[in-house]
This record gives sequence, C-alpha cells and structure tokens, in this order.
Amino acid sequence: MSTPNPKIDRSRSKLVLDGEKKGRWWLLPLKFAAWAALTGTTAAAVGLVALYYIYSQDLPAIPKVDEYWPPIVSEVYTDDAVLAGEFYNQRRKVVPYERIPKRLVQAFIASEDSSFFDHMGVDVPGTVRAALKSTAAKLGLRSGGVQGGSTLTQQTAKAVLINAEGYKESTAKTLKRKIREAILARRLEAALTKEEILYLYLNNVFLGHHSYGVQSAAENYYRKDVRDLTLGEMTLIAGLPQAPSRYSPFLHPQEAKNRRSYVLGRMLKEGMITQAEHDSANAEPVIVHPVEDVFHEFAPYFVEQARRDVVDRYTNPALLDQGLKVFTTMDSERQRAAQEAVLNGLLVLDKRQGWRGPLMSLEKEADRKTFMERARKAMGKEELILNRFYVALVTKIDADGTGADIQVGPYAGRLPLLGMRWARKVNPESYYSPGAMITSVKKALGVGDLIVVRHVLKKDLADDKEQWDKKLADALPDDEAVPLEGGKHGQGVENVGPMKSTNKGPPLFRLEQQPEPQSALVSIDPHRQYLTAMVGGYDFDDNEFNRAFQACRQPGSSYKPIVYSAAIEKLNWTEATTIVDSPIVEHDPDTKVAWKPENYTEEFVGDVLLRNALINSMNIPAVKTFGAVGTKVMSEWARTLGLSTPMNMDFSAALGSSCVYPVELAQVYSTFNRYGRKKPTFFIRKIEDRFGRTLEDHTAFDDAWAPLQDRVASAYARLFEPGDQVMAPETGFIMTHLMRGVVLEGTGAPAQRLGKPAAGKTGTTNDSFDTWFSGFTRDLVTVAWVGYDLNPHPLNRYETGGRAALPIWLEYMKKAIADRPQGEFAPWPSMDLVKLPIDVKTGKIAAETSKNMKIMFFKKGTEPKEVAPQKNQVDEQQFLMGQQ
Repeated sequence: MSTPNPKIDRSRSKLVLDGEKKGRWWLLPLKFAAWAALTGTTAAAVGLVALYYIYSQDLPAIPKVDEYWPPIVSEVYTDDAVLAGEFYNQRRKVVPYERIPKRLVQAFIASEDSSFFDHMGVDVPGTVRAALKSTAAKLGLRSGGVQGGSTLTQQTAKAVLINAEGYKESTAKTLKRKIREAILARRLEAALTKEEILYLYLNNVFLGHHSYGVQSAAENYYRKDVRDLTLGEMTLIAGLPQAPSRYSPFLHPQEAKNRRSYVLGRMLKEGMITQAEHDSANAEPVIVHPVEDVFHEFAPYFVEQARRDVVDRYTNPALLDQGLKVFTTMDSERQRAAQEAVLNGLLVLDKRQGWRGPLMSLEKEADRKTFMERARKAMGKEELILNRFYVALVTKIDADGTGADIQVGPYAGRLPLLGMRWARKVNPESYYSPGAMITSVKKALGVGDLIVVRHVLKKDLADDKEQWDKKLADALPDDEAVPLEGGKHGQGVENVGPMKSTNKGPPLFRLEQQPEPQSALVSIDPHRQYLTAMVGGYDFDDNEFNRAFQACRQPGSSYKPIVYSAAIEKLNWTEATTIVDSPIVEHDPDTKVAWKPENYTEEFVGDVLLRNALINSMNIPAVKTFGAVGTKVMSEWARTLGLSTPMNMDFSAALGSSCVYPVELAQVYSTFNRYGRKKPTFFIRKIEDRFGRTLEDHTAFDDAWAPLQDRVASAYARLFEPGDQVMAPETGFIMTHLMRGVVLEGTGAPAQRLGKPAAGKTGTTNDSFDTWFSGFTRDLVTVAWVGYDLNPHPLNRYETGGRAALPIWLEYMKKAIADRPQGEFAPWPSMDLVKLPIDVKTGKIAAETSKNMKIMFFKKGTEPKEVAPQKNQVDEQQFLMGQQ
C-alpha cells in the first residue's frame, strides 16, 4: 500500500512567509539601534581612549606624601629664638594631617565636597547639581552661597597642575584644562588614600591674604595654631576657598559671616554638629586679627641685611620658596635697646637744632572743621596712650603765651609752654642753651597749625633738665599713669603694656617733630664674633637706606687710634713719645692748595706726649704722626685692620677725611678689643633647610641660646679659625689702655656714667657734619654715628661726638650690659710689657708720688730710661742756669 503524497500549496506558503515578514518589521529599527549603539559605544570608547592619550601627555607625576615639598615660608629668628621676619611667595606652613582638627576637615567636606568619601575623584552628578544650584543662586532663585563644582580631589589635582605648569595655564577656563584635571584626579584617587588627599588639599588650598593652607590661615586671621580654632573660626576659614576675596573677613565681614552660616548649615544637615553647636558658632561675632608684620615692627634694618646676604649666597627663589630657617646673631633685648636709644637720641638732638614749623596751616575755619571731623572718625573711641604720637590741630593760644589748646581726634588736649620751650628757629650757627629757649607759644605756633604731639605725663613734658621750668610745672595739675584696659601687652615704652594718664585737667601733650638728622648704631660681641644689635636709621618705612652698612661717612677723630696704632706698631712709638704741637702747612703739588690744620681749641701747646694727644683729640700731633708713618704705609695699615674704603692719599686722612662704613669701623675697634686679633663678624649664626639640615653654622661655643650640639661642633670648628694677629698683642693692649684714658680723662668722659670700665674715642668732622662715638667694654663693642644724609647744613655749633653720638651709645650700653659685670682691661700674662710711672710733661720716668705722673705701658725695649728730675732738682738747675 503506498502512501499518497500530500499536495503542497506553494502559493499559500509564500503568502504566509510574506505575512510573517511584514508582521516583524519593527525588528529592523532595533537592529539598527543596536548596531548604532554598539558603534557609538565603540567610538566613544575609542574617543575617550584618544582623549585620555592626548590630554594625559606630560601630566605631572602624582606627588608622594613623604616627598610633598611645596613652596613654604622662610623664617628669620634672633639668636634668642624670637621671630624677626618672614619671606615667601606663598605663605604656607605644612602641618601633618593628624594635627588638623577633625571638625575643620568636616567643615571643608561639608562646604566643598559632601560625597568626598564616596566618589572616585570626579563626581559628575555632584558637579551638575552644583552648577544648577550656583546658577539659581546667581539668578536669585534660591538663597545660600555658591557651591563648588569641583571635588576636593579635583581641586588638589588643580593645585598639582599649578605647581607644575604655572597659574595661568592651569586655571584657564578650557575643556582641555578640565579634562587634564579630571584625569589627574583619578590618578590621585588610585595612588593615594582619602586622608592623604585631604592632607595635600588642606596644606595647598588658597584662603586669601597670602594664606596657603589651614595653618597659615589660622595665623593670618586669628593669630592661632590650627589646633586652637573654635568651630566658628573653622567654618569661616572653610568657607573661603570658593571666593577668598569676596568672603574676606577683613574686607567683607558680613559676607564672611553669611558664608560661615552656610557652612554651619551644611555641617548640621550632614549630621556633623548638633543644633546647639550650630547656634553657638553662628552667634560668634566675626573678629579677626591680621598676622603681625614682625619684619617692620621689630628689627627691619637687621633682618633686611640678613635677607640681602641670603639672597646673594643662596638665591632669591631659595629664600622665597624653600622654607629656610635663618638664625641671626641678633640679641632681641639689645636690639630693642638700640632702637630706643637711636630714637630718643635723635629726638633730643633734633630739638636742639630748632623748630622747622608745623606740618601745615589750615587758614579757613571750614578746613579746620573738616579735619576735626575726619580725625574724630578715624580715632573713634580709641583711648589716648602715653608716649604715642598724634597729629593735633591748634585751636587756641593763651593770651600770655603759656600754652595752647589742641584737638587730638575727639580729645581736647593741652600743650603747655613747658612742652615746647625748645621750639626756637633753626640756626646752625647758634648754640643751644637755656637762654635760647622760647618764652611764648606764640613764637612757634598759630591757630590752625597741624602739629605732631606726644601724649605725656607732667614730669615728662621736658626732654632734659635744661628745658625744665619749675614755675611752669607747678601751674599744671598733677597726673599719673595707669594701665589701659583691653590694650595689647608689650606695646608700651617699657614693655609693660599701654598706659594712659589720669588727671583733673585735659590730657597733656608735648610738641614733637620728625627728626631730620639720621643715626646708625652697630654693636658687636667681639669674642663670640656676633653682631648683636644694629640700627640703620630713624625709620625703615620712611627710608630703607641702611646707614650702618651702606653709608660711607667721614670718621673724624675716631680714625686717630688707627693712626697711633700704626706708629706704635711700625715705628715703636710709645705712650710717652713726644710730639710737637705746632702749626703745620701741607702743600698739595697737584691742586696747588695749601692745607693748614688746626686743633679744635685753635691753640697750640708745644711738646705733648702721644698719650695726651690722643686723650685730648689734638689734631696737629695726629697729622705729624701720620706723616711719620707715611701715607702709603697708613693706607696699607687701614686696609689690614679691615677698612675696605680707599684712604685719601694726603695728610687730611689723619683727621678722618676718608669715609668709612660704621660696621667696618666697629670691626676695627673689635680688633683693638681683642688686642690685635682680627676676626670676621657674623650677623647670621646658622641656616637650616626645610628638613632641618644645617647649611652653615657660625655658633659660638658659649652661646647659651644655641643647642648643645651646635656649640660643641662650633667649638671644634673655631679651633681652625684663630683669626689674624694683625698687630702685636702688646700694641693692641696699649691702644686699649690709651682709649681707656679717653674715657677717664678726655673727650669721652661722659661714658664714665656707664658705671663700668669702658674705652673709646669720640669723632667730629669739620662743621659737625658727622659725629661719632666708638667705644667698648670687655664684652661689647659699639659704634654710634649721627649726622645728615645729604649734609644740607651742619649740626648746631658745638654738636660734637661727645654731645650728639655718645648719649646714644651710653643709653644703649647701659641696657645692653645692665646685668653683666665688665672687668677692667688687663694685659695677658704672656705679653712682654713694661709698666712705668711717667711724667706727663717730659715723658720720663717719674716718682710714684709725683702729681704729674700717669701709669703707662711699653713694649719691652721701648720704655724710657731717663728719670724726670724732681721739683727741688728742677729748681736747683734753674738757679745754676741763672747764675751762668
């Protein structure tokens, strides 16, 4: 039986197939979409790879946390560890992450990147959200501050780029910069922990007013260590990164407070603080204190000299970026004493020169009212502080001329005649004396004058005894000084805090003016070889010219010890060598000019011993001694002692006509103090790099402020630096003995008020353009100079080194060695010296009972042999001569 073949309807089958194809037409778009997606994804992936490859080229390496060395501040310290100056491009102080308070970290996270611990470096949703919120805030559609779009990691990456590529390239608002920043952020996340990224960020972030990093911001705004900040202070700082200038608490305190409120609100929302903590911190007033400008307020001339030296030897970028620690040789207490002595000395000296007139005169009543209104507004409720200077307006002058009413801000004060008796007209030819003082305020002031005054007590109205008038003083009410509540400690004259006066009448003032003369003071510890104090002028802010190091001035008679030391060393002259004090004329063959030097007294005394010639600063014997030594030999001798400036090759150099730098003259006197041993003087004791490694060290072995290891190392190093014995020790001691006589008997007699053994020499040039006192005790050498910068006119008549410069020297030295005993100068046991009583008239050996006898020292072999005749022998010789 066969099976029948079924009948196939091919036409129907074709219809069925066609129907099925028509029913699944929608698959084609899906397939196309899938293909497009696959192709797009592949293209995007290829594009991303290409972008990554292109924009990741030359990206800086990821910083290693233990090799994170950003630019940081370099600090300058005194020898006793007082901060004296800072230098930087970016004021940054790197602190370990562990030292940064947790709340401060949370504040930054809450305000800048709340999902920091969740994202992988680039928070795309967060960036979009921040952009939308910031746009809405700018359009006024929502309250609150501007929210950052970059994560903390991206901001850290941006800082890395800035350090590597520069600010301009790394902050450009371009797609390229954002892509490179994102790539670097991802690399940071892959290489570092979150805490390490926070460490980099919190030490890098710019927070305004030169503050880089949270430690610097804590100091700049609150004068605190970062660990001591309150919650309110932390949140104010944490709100600064987005716009440091806009939210500056100095410039815009209300904006800063609003931004702080925003940060506190974010912390509250994130559960980082309680409601009570939020409310307490939000209620804190915004009170900020700028970081102290220690450079200008402490010792600007000294620190600037140290800066110049470091820049010369280590380069400026090293100083500004590498965080050097520079320890100077400055003693902070001596430096303060030096600055006070220069200030006080110049104020007193300037008043002896006379009154140069008011700052200006306001003739119109309207101008006076305008000034007083502005002055009241400027002072506000600030209390008057004793010894502070103010600008005042003269509102009334007494009919009898015994005083004037003045207005100082909101205060009506009194300027008595007793406080301005010095205000005579400038006249360099006149001598300042009580008879030259004014007897009426009307002779110096008029209503409407703007003047500088100082708030004082009654007892301080006069600068010195010559100005005091008991009758005028008795007419004034008594007063006293009391502490000023709320004042900053350490700003008073004696560093006991600011003081104010209390009296029944109006506050008293004394007339002042900015000194026109200038001064320099250099003080050296000759044994440690330390420059312990240095002042280069009256006011660094007014004039940065450092007269101690840069002003080449004629030393006058301060040069004479150099002349006499050459004669003793080169010619074997002695203290008892006789020099003829008689007229001398020198003819210059080049200029055809005759020079005839004279003594200060314009008298001649005939034969005089070298000792007496130096003690009394006689000119003719010095010139003759100079001639005996020889011009060329003297020039070489001055250079040997340490003077770098060329000497005038004529006899006028004997009287100090060749200019010298005060610091070099001080070093020459230090050589005398060390009995002829010349050594360098250091003003930088030690320099360390950012890692604490020593770059140079000149520490003295007996420096109590230095670490023990530095002192031990230095003691060993100094064994190989004995210095140069440029003159015989005997010559050095004899010169010191001679200058001791200057203080005991001669022109330096006021230095006896120091109350301790001192030696030195005064110096005064023709017409008193330059005045000096160069003196020393066993442990301290100090040189003081006073004069005008450009010599518009000389100082007043009789303004000598003993009257103008020595008082500054004396005031400083009293404070500098107040608690340090100073022994008498004595020769070394090894010195080959002979000590003899010498007749001061003949230079011969005298009887110890002789009234004309002085003890003198001689190098062995140069002492006199002949004995001076006693008085009865002299009378007998004269009788015999008369018989003949």
